[in-house]
Amino acid sequence: MDPRPVSIVIPLLDEVENLPKLYDELMTVARDNAYAMDLIFVDDGSTDGSWDVIEQLAATDPNVRGICFRRNFGKAAALSAGFEMARGPIIVTLDGDLQDDPREIPRFLERIDSGIDVVSGWKKMRHDPIHKVWPSRVFNAMVSKLTGVHLHDHNCGMKAYRAEIFDEIRLYGELHRFVPVLAAAKGWTVGELVINHRPRTAGVSKYGVRRFVKGFLDLLTVYFITGYGQRPLHLLGTIGLSAFVLGAAGMTYLAIYWILRVTIGDDTWLPLHQRPAVLYSAALLLLGAQLMSIGFIAELITANARKDVVPYSVKRTLKDRKASGDVG
Repeated sequence: MDPRPVSIVIPLLDEVENLPKLYDELMTVARDNAYAMDLIFVDDGSTDGSWDVIEQLAATDPNVRGICFRRNFGKAAALSAGFEMARGPIIVTLDGDLQDDPREIPRFLERIDSGIDVVSGWKKMRHDPIHKVWPSRVFNAMVSKLTGVHLHDHNCGMKAYRAEIFDEIRLYGELHRFVPVLAAAKGWTVGELVINHRPRTAGVSKYGVRRFVKGFLDLLTVYFITGYGQRPLHLLGTIGLSAFVLGAAGMTYLAIYWILRVTIGDDTWLPLHQRPAVLYSAALLLLGAQLMSIGFIAELITANARKDVVPYSVKRTLKDRKASGDVG
C-alpha cells in the first residue's frame, strides 16, 4: 500500500530548542502510520536560530521545506504561506512549542475520513496558567454564541483541513483562529476532537493580554463577514434606519412642543434650545443618515467585488450526459 500523503504546517517563532524533538516525533508518527509526510516549517521572524535548525533538517530530509519571513508578520500570515506551499490533500497544523502532541494526527485523519471537512482540536485538560485559561474559555463561549459554530477551543493551534478549503478562504490579520467559522459559513462541515495538551518545557509563550483584545476585534470582523459580508446594508442600514426613525420621532415631538408653547404662550415652558432632546434628536438623525450612506457605499463596493468573489461553495455537480443511442 502506498504511503498516505499529508501536509503538516508548523508556524513558529523562537522555538530553536523544540524543533529537533518535534521533528523526531513527527517522523515517528509518519513511520508508524505509513504517511508520506510533507513538513512545512514557517519561521515567523525568529531571532534565536530557529531557521538554522530548519535548514539542517531540510538538508537531511527532502520532505522538509521551510519559509523564513523577514520579520514577524503574525500567525495568520505564516499559516497562509504554509497552506500555499502544501502539497497534500489533507493539511494538519500544529504549533512548534511541543504542546500539541503529534501522536494525535492519526485521530484527526480518521475524523476527516468520516466525512468532516475541518477538525479542530480541543485542549480539554490545559497545561497553561490560569490567567490564560479562563479568558480563553470566556472568549470561546462568546465566539460560539455569536457565530453559531460551537467549539470548545477555537484557539487551538492543532487542526486538520481538506486542502481545497483554502481555495475559498483567505486569511489575513489574526483570523487564523476563525478558519472553522469561515469554513462553516461556506457550508463545510466542522467538528472537534479532544486532544492531549502537554506543558511547555522550553521556550517562552508568545501570547499576552493584547491577544484577547485583538481576538475580540477579529471576532466582530468575522461576525460581520460571515453574516453580512454580501449584504452590508442589512446591518448598517438597520442600525442607521433605527437611529434615523428615533431622531425623526424626537424632532416631531419637539415641533409639536414648540407649536403648543407658542400657542399657549406659557413662559414656564423651556425654549427649544434649552432642551437636551434637541441635541439627542439631531445626533440620531445625523448618525442614521451616515450609517445608511456608509451601507449604500458598502453595497456598491460589494457588488463590484462580487465579479471576482464567488459567494457560494459547490460540493459536487452532475454534468450533462447524452443518452446512448439515437433520439427519435
